Amino acid sequence: MGTIAAPGLFSVTSPEQPTEVRMVNVGSDKPSIRQVATIAGVSHMTVSRVLNDHPNIKPDTRRRVLEAIEELDYRPNLVARALATQRTRRIGVIVESAVAFGPTSILRAVELSSRAAGYSVTPVALHEGDALTPQEAVDNLVTQGVDALCVIAPRSSSVAALRRISIAVPMLVVKADADPTFLTVSIDQHAGTTLVVDHLVALGHRDILHMSGPLDWLDARARERAFHSRAKSWGIRERPIVVGDWSADFAYDFAMGLNRLPDYTAIFAANDDMAIGLIHGLHDKGFEVPRDLSVVGFDDVPLARHFLPPLTTVRQDFSALGVAVVEMLRAAIEGREIPTLTRIPTELVPRASSAAPRETR
Repeated sequence: MGTIAAPGLFSVTSPEQPTEVRMVNVGSDKPSIRQVATIAGVSHMTVSRVLNDHPNIKPDTRRRVLEAIEELDYRPNLVARALATQRTRRIGVIVESAVAFGPTSILRAVELSSRAAGYSVTPVALHEGDALTPQEAVDNLVTQGVDALCVIAPRSSSVAALRRISIAVPMLVVKADADPTFLTVSIDQHAGTTLVVDHLVALGHRDILHMSGPLDWLDARARERAFHSRAKSWGIRERPIVVGDWSADFAYDFAMGLNRLPDYTAIFAANDDMAIGLIHGLHDKGFEVPRDLSVVGFDDVPLARHFLPPLTTVRQDFSALGVAVVEMLRAAIEGREIPTLTRIPTELVPRASSAAPRETR
């Protein structure tokens, strides 16, 4: 049995088969930016501008450069790029209540959109009762050289703490209302809640209970205010809200505490977890959804369409939110004009948990 070897190559042999030589080049250098420039027929500075998303590049030139990058499987030297541009192409993300559906979904969407834009994400999680403060979380990320910060801090107390922090990079907070201190972007909580009230009114409901989330949460407060505003515009009976804690257990216990069928004919739960807890508890008390009470949620969690009955809810487009976050931060990093507030539209998803009120049947 023989083998063949040559500088920069290695060979593979098999004792049962005739000698087979597979050659892999392990000695060549990685492709350089100048090689990309040669293939694309441009200068290496033009390649650099394409890599850094410079706006003043002709579409045909950008296409040729990107094709050359793909052909050579070129990977830019991120360290060199950071030294040359004073940018790391890294976005720091501070996320509070990272186990909750909303914050987790937003973080995932920002990560995906950042990756598509050529940025990496460095997250820091703040947990309830954790010793890490917002100031320490910001310091942690800034020392790592991030170009910008995205803050997914759903509590008003956390946002108040952030206002006392001064940093040299752009900071965006995902929150429903515009803020003079930060860039802001959000899903349109007011519009989503309006869709719920209008849907229930169209079915014939005139007495609706709202089960909110904790009112220190900005989204919970936005939904609660929007509910009262829209209900008042329809002349719906004013009824005190029930302040929940986002959990299915809270809503289940509330339903189990009902000794009789209530006067209200529908419940708008501020998230899907509480909505499913309500449906479970109402079932265990002998009430039927939607025959006795309609239930509507908010979020459109992946399992919402598989609940029994399938849940009417509001879909939040977290993917679009992630794109908006990254585009706004990139504009701030690059010194381009940016809007003061971007709101992402919502969509009502009608399913079997809502129907006409019982007295109209």
